[in-house]
Amino acid sequence: MPILKFRAYFEDDETVYRDVAIRPTHHFKQLHEMILKAYEFDSKHQATFFRSNDKWQRGREISLAVYDKSYQAPPLLMEETPIGSEIKGPNQRFIYVYDFEKNWNFLVELIQISKEEDSALSYPVITRTEGLAPSQYGTKALLGEKFADIEEKYDLSGSEEGFGEKDEEGEDIGFEDAAADEEEPS
Repeated sequence: MPILKFRAYFEDDETVYRDVAIRPTHHFKQLHEMILKAYEFDSKHQATFFRSNDKWQRGREISLAVYDKSYQAPPLLMEETPIGSEIKGPNQRFIYVYDFEKNWNFLVELIQISKEEDSALSYPVITRTEGLAPSQYGTKALLGEKFADIEEKYDLSGSEEGFGEKDEEGEDIGFEDAAADEEEPS
């Protein structure tokens, strides 16, 4: 069975992308789930795909559900629409929108069609990740979850104990003394 490989670019930065290999018989819902997994997003929000052309213009909508909004044509549903049915050319593109309030946009492009699947892989599968993914709900530290462990181990909670300033002669002065020195006119 052939395998389709899609590259999902984060719209604001094309150096950040994830590659997903998937069968043409899989449905758009599985592609939606793989993109969320690849970018470490939860699955709590609304989502939709749009078939697109070479200029990234939105076409037919393939939606997670029928939402309370106006449609030019009724949307196809992700769980009912096989990916292969919407491939119209070798460089097929889709726009994927997740969380309509935050409006996360991903540009999804078919980059490869393999004639045979790799028996060592279980499809769909994330095959490549490039760049630091955006944080879904705010800033993402470079250390991520590990920072909490470091903070706890070294007590980086912001206590001022042990930190001081030196005066002009190089002697340590406390924060109270430093603040008093700053307030006095010279």
